Amino acid sequence: MGVTYDEKERIFKLDTPNTSYILGVVDEEGFLGHIYYGKKLKNSNVSYLLRTQEPPFVPSKNNRERCSFYDRFPFEYPTGGVGDYRESAISIRTQKGHVASQLLYKDYEIMDGKPALEGLPATFGDKDSCTTLKVICEDSIVGMQVELFYTAFSDADVITRSVRVTNTGKEAFYLTKVFSASFDMDNEEYDMLSLHGSWARERHMQRKPLGYGIQNVSSFRGESSHQDHPFLALLGKHTTQETGDVYAMNFVYSGNFRAQAEVSQFDSVRMSMGIHPENFCWKLEPQESFQAPEVVCVYSDKGLDGMTTAFHHLYKKHLIRGEYKDKKRPILINNWEATYFDFDTGKLLSIAKEASKLGIEMLVMDDGWFGKRNSDNCALGDWFVNEEKLPGGLSYLVDEVNKLGMKFGIWMEPEMISPDSELYRAHPDWAIAVPGRTATESRQQYVLDLSRKEVIDYVYERISAILKSANIEYVKWDMNRQLTDIGSYDLPADRQGELYHRYVLAVYALQDRMMKEFPKLLLENCSGGGARFDPGMLYYSPQIWCSDDADAIERLEIQEGTALIYPLSTMGAHVSDCPNHTVGRVTPFETRGIVALAGTFGYELDVTKISKEDRDKIPEQVAMYHKYNDLVRQGDYYRLASYSQNHKFDCWEVVSEDKTEALVTFVQVMNRANFKSRRLLLKGLDADKYYKIEGEATVYSGDTLMHAGILLQNMWGDFQAKLLHFVEA
Repeated sequence: MGVTYDEKERIFKLDTPNTSYILGVVDEEGFLGHIYYGKKLKNSNVSYLLRTQEPPFVPSKNNRERCSFYDRFPFEYPTGGVGDYRESAISIRTQKGHVASQLLYKDYEIMDGKPALEGLPATFGDKDSCTTLKVICEDSIVGMQVELFYTAFSDADVITRSVRVTNTGKEAFYLTKVFSASFDMDNEEYDMLSLHGSWARERHMQRKPLGYGIQNVSSFRGESSHQDHPFLALLGKHTTQETGDVYAMNFVYSGNFRAQAEVSQFDSVRMSMGIHPENFCWKLEPQESFQAPEVVCVYSDKGLDGMTTAFHHLYKKHLIRGEYKDKKRPILINNWEATYFDFDTGKLLSIAKEASKLGIEMLVMDDGWFGKRNSDNCALGDWFVNEEKLPGGLSYLVDEVNKLGMKFGIWMEPEMISPDSELYRAHPDWAIAVPGRTATESRQQYVLDLSRKEVIDYVYERISAILKSANIEYVKWDMNRQLTDIGSYDLPADRQGELYHRYVLAVYALQDRMMKEFPKLLLENCSGGGARFDPGMLYYSPQIWCSDDADAIERLEIQEGTALIYPLSTMGAHVSDCPNHTVGRVTPFETRGIVALAGTFGYELDVTKISKEDRDKIPEQVAMYHKYNDLVRQGDYYRLASYSQNHKFDCWEVVSEDKTEALVTFVQVMNRANFKSRRLLLKGLDADKYYKIEGEATVYSGDTLMHAGILLQNMWGDFQAKLLHFVEA
């Protein structure tokens, strides 16, 4: 495993436990081509896949058809303007207005471990877990050096890629596009899988045939977004959950992105991902560099299960960091759906007192505790405690909650500013805006211009002061609107195109600074629910609020799409009130608890007002969480059935690493009359072990459970759920 270089053939080969990624250099000019990505190969002698011995041949043999060569060759990192008419991975504009560029191979370096990306989140690993290849390419006419970074992991079937661009010339040029990964391969009649949605219905799976031309998913809302997710996969036509080829990319970035596949006239596919070029323009002065974010690439020949396992293993071991990386999270109760803005110290303590008796471990105070914030139309930016609501301030409230044996958490929205706020009246130029244009409000708020140092310093000083004022052990960091009116009062005209990216870098810097000063803090990111659920955020927070829609049935599709890529431990999931505040559905309290068990687990309701029958079930759910959370958090996840596909029931499984136990969750959405039992095939067990369902006497072999399965009887009623805990017999 690792990285090898065949100097004679000029071929680089990267190996993971079960896959190989191969690229090579051809012709005397040094064209860098993508050769192979797939099942692991013993050697690298597959350069014939570049088809350089076929017309139009390489330019040294047939220079009269150089343009035809450019338009056919499977480039590893393609440029534009010289004859390749497919989508380029990088675009520039020189001082003379020229846009053509061409990158040719110059050198390489193989490194143990993985270098960090300055100012950006990225996967990490030491010399025992990964090896990194740096390929150096150059455009000597422009004066541009591009370093392509590839890391192969020894404990996950993943290749990560990133790009650093340096101006080696004597005058500035402008980067107008810089993708982080691109490669070409033959078209095998793929399907394209993406995750789409909207507020309260994020990350629903969409699969459709890949046709000629460009097909993409993207966001230029300033965040990865509710609407489209920074993920794309190409699936073989007959690929299933368990079998077939999958090529997938996921972007470790929380801003604008584009993920796309292009089928060319010659039946090649170009798959690429990176920062969205819409309104992006980065000025590079001589000797300055631009670091593009990281893309995680996965190949699986075991269908979506194999892809999911690769992403989960990587993110659990090599992306999530900090105090709670491998730690059980406290069961929390959030007061938002319980009180909205109508609360005071007495109300919060009444919730905490009742919750503490039931085994709930943390009280989280949501929006409305600061400034004159009694509705969502004012006071963002005024991060000072409203002592009319909270006499004695945070210290008194937190001390009283701690006396109950509970931790305390707090909600903040640090990136925003309300027009009706003391901060805006003092600093109207601190909001992102185009001078002279009527600003677009969303939720009656604007976005702070975090490209400005004084704004970042103010925001961080307020965060730090609040966290130092009391024993606050959790922060829910929210962002409730997208970016519009892209303009900064501080940036010069030729750098206005940098604002989107500078904004994201500032968010990362703020969260990184906070976690370094408060390393034991549990941070949960949120953006109107799940609009910023991406790998970039997971680098700073081990969990993200999955969706503002906490209805148990709506959550089935949301959590299925999320768990397709991300570990269950990352998904913020709560038992919410009924009728549900988003869709008005009434579901059994038991079902709400079982669905929330597939995430971080907590409560979003007024525990003092729910029925005694439901309240009495909370200690049982608390015990359920403590019994199963280590397995849910650390085990391997498998999808057994999909409600999004069958529209009747949902089922997933988590298997312990040593394969001694498994937890199967079954949700019957709609009951049916006169219907036979369902046969359920388990996955991931040891075929030679014997298992039984906890509390039952029947013993099954692992191969029986996986190939013959078990029978599940219909349950009485709709929206029913049950857990099956298999233990080694």
